[in-house]
Amino acid sequence: MKLSVFSVVLGSLSFQEACRFLASEGVDAVEIGCGGHPGKRHCDPKALLNNKAAQKDFLSILSDNGLSIAALSAHGNPVHPDAAVARGFQEDFRDAVRLAAELGVDRVVTFSGCPGGSPEDRTPNWVTCAWPDDFQEVLGYQWDQVLIPYWQKEAAFVKAQGIEKVALEMHPGFCVYNPETLLRLRAAAGGVIGANLDPSHLFWQGIDTPRAIQALGEAIHFFHAKDTSIDPTYNPVNGVLDYKHYSHPQRSWVFRTVGYGHGQLTWNQIISALRQAGYDGPVSIEHEDALMSGREGLTKAIRFLKDVIIREGAGEMYWA
Repeated sequence: MKLSVFSVVLGSLSFQEACRFLASEGVDAVEIGCGGHPGKRHCDPKALLNNKAAQKDFLSILSDNGLSIAALSAHGNPVHPDAAVARGFQEDFRDAVRLAAELGVDRVVTFSGCPGGSPEDRTPNWVTCAWPDDFQEVLGYQWDQVLIPYWQKEAAFVKAQGIEKVALEMHPGFCVYNPETLLRLRAAAGGVIGANLDPSHLFWQGIDTPRAIQALGEAIHFFHAKDTSIDPTYNPVNGVLDYKHYSHPQRSWVFRTVGYGHGQLTWNQIISALRQAGYDGPVSIEHEDALMSGREGLTKAIRFLKDVIIREGAGEMYWA
């Protein structure tokens, strides 16, 4: 496994400065935002596509600091009911895929997206319950008429570019938010579709992360290292579906730097489950801790994970 950082947390620095800092902290790789919600601060695909000289300069910054690219990321909602919004996110995703192919990167991270509840809707509609029956009609429309056809087409595009993996971050608010929905879309669109497994989004849903890893197996294409703290006062009263802003002092849960929501034993078990499932790819730190600065949260996460990730292959069982 390699220790990676999603570089958007260092958006106040230039790409060169960010890479220099990460190298000084002993990081192995960088996940680079290049469109959608992560933005293009460190990488604008349009400036690099079909530009060998610019690509050489870009890659030299990484190599000079002993870093590799863990993934390119362009998180967005490409099935947004507003066609103009959807086109923008799709263009960013496709540019990221094209650039990944030119740079020799094997995976791109994004969201599945969430359509409206009908062709007439103007905003996304995330369904969280089975009844009233209107919601079943919404789900039928979203999956059968929008999501599956869209990702079947995008999977074909991705494979045509020679990219092996699209890692969909299982994120509430989008149609793919847990192992069941990820595997449903993967079955329909093919093995190029897999999971970006971020435990922080599983913790607050009440999902046991090692068991989710076991269920997904080879469908895990990427891993985000981020934690969640469940509030013992407000969660038992209001539950996990909390729409208050992340800064609200009475939220049921908040995102935290790894180790500040769950202890090292939990993270040891998660990393071990990844190894058992056959995942040996990047472990990429995503910082979204409202109680810490980006720099402090990131350095704490790096130190924590250095003792947790498994870098070497299993040794010979000399004892058995």
